[in-house]
Amino acid sequence: MPQIDYFFSTLSPFTYLAGNRLEEIAEKHGATISYKPMDIIALFPRTGGTAPKDRHPSRLEYRMQELKRGAKKTGMAMNFKPAFFPTNAAPSSYAIIAAQKSGGDVGPLVQAFLRAIWAEDKDIASDDVVRECLGNAGFDPTLADSGLLMGAETYAANLEEAVNRGVFGAPFYITETDERFWGHDRLDDLDAHLAGTL
Repeated sequence: MPQIDYFFSTLSPFTYLAGNRLEEIAEKHGATISYKPMDIIALFPRTGGTAPKDRHPSRLEYRMQELKRGAKKTGMAMNFKPAFFPTNAAPSSYAIIAAQKSGGDVGPLVQAFLRAIWAEDKDIASDDVVRECLGNAGFDPTLADSGLLMGAETYAANLEEAVNRGVFGAPFYITETDERFWGHDRLDDLDAHLAGTL
């Protein structure tokens, strides 16, 4: 059975633009997904990247054009200057880690957090928003209060694993054969790889 390790950040607008396409691709090919939320702000300097706030204006302008094109292509509603960005991604990441451990479909929860920040102008560091996203995705909202130590340890371990496995941005997908795909715009390539045509 194919396996996809999915490294992402709940802060990433490009992860938001992936929507539920990863889950659709995994279902199509009978693949399993391991969700690995990570601290992307800590990842950047360790892998040759720069946080958005420190980037040259030309890079920021291009990033904005890419986001607008991405939103148009996917038909997804998007606030390009959300009220709560950047914010602390740890609470939402811990909730995802706890939800994955509890079982159930984590994809809608990941998408709920991303939609909250990029389409609904909500602060995903807020306890109320974390509980709301958990509940709306079919999970017990009290998961937000459980496993905080495990969440913190796993979140840190995900970052180390990402660095060690060649991850440098989000979303980032790695198959069990170490094929790597970076960006929501590489999901078609991941689909083709799993189909054996790429």
